[in-house]
Amino acid sequence: MSALHSRFTFCWIVFLIALSSCRKSESKVVTVTGEIPASAMGITLPNEHVLFDVAPIDSIRGIRFNRDTVLNRIMPFFAELKSHKVQTFVDGTPEFMGRDPQLLADLSRRTGINILTGTGWFSVDGGKHLPKEINDLTAEEIAQIWIGEAKSGIGNTGIKPGFINIALDKSELTENDKKITAAACLTHLETGLPILSRTGPALGAMFQLKILEKYGVDPSAFIWSHAMEENSKNKVLAVAEKGVWILLDGVLPDMNAEVRISGMVQYLKMIRRLDHVLLSHDASGYLPGIPNGGKIRPYTEIFGSFRLLLLSEGITPEELDMVMVKNAASAFGVKVRKIAK
Repeated sequence: MSALHSRFTFCWIVFLIALSSCRKSESKVVTVTGEIPASAMGITLPNEHVLFDVAPIDSIRGIRFNRDTVLNRIMPFFAELKSHKVQTFVDGTPEFMGRDPQLLADLSRRTGINILTGTGWFSVDGGKHLPKEINDLTAEEIAQIWIGEAKSGIGNTGIKPGFINIALDKSELTENDKKITAAACLTHLETGLPILSRTGPALGAMFQLKILEKYGVDPSAFIWSHAMEENSKNKVLAVAEKGVWILLDGVLPDMNAEVRISGMVQYLKMIRRLDHVLLSHDASGYLPGIPNGGKIRPYTEIFGSFRLLLLSEGITPEELDMVMVKNAASAFGVKVRKIAK
């Protein structure tokens, strides 16, 4: 073998090893039908609901809906998503509030849209969606439940969660809020799943970030949902500077709501945090207990008048693409994110 041929062969092997390494290092995302590369998420809605049950936990121990009925009601709305080239839908319905991974998997297979479901509990409405044993469980014990779902699947479905899904009562954290946030930190450190927290005002987010710091979890693992509920720009700035993902998931078919959220997007662009912004509707989907699931709100407002408003206010198509595609892929990529020492 000539020296030139040997050198070519060596370079080719090095290239293949480097290429393989790059592929292995690419973040993955866990959907209800399996893992995909984060780069395959495409246009993403990071907090919506196919179905959402607000009844107290004692009322929903059993399934209160028919899957085929829900699918038939929701399918037309997913057809609209496909017309807007939406590729990924993050379902924010938690356990004890109607989470049904099998329903989501069926919907994903029928529509071709990636769907993520979460592990975690909602500590809202006075705790009426929490299991009664919550007071006797430690954060470590709760985390083991969620880690079990991440590693072995939810129930007997084999379907794994793609994020940790928690929600808190407003601002001042209750003991259960603190316990659930700590459990989310422990679950993240074991699984690399991002933490999506429906927190609302900045004060609650700052309290949670102190808990993340205690457990050594970097703020980049934290998605601050309902951030549009914070009225103070200075407080938004204080949270944004920590490096969290800022989820403005209140886009409604209402001009006042659209103008308010558009203003927050403009502000976050001004303070150079647009690369950490996410947008969604938080539409409730099918509501069990209401005839025919109630009036379902479309998941498309972002792509209509709200998009036009953003563009008219100076957000470029490239920046909007960054928010809807690149940011979502970075936020939901599975990766243990520890505070650098």
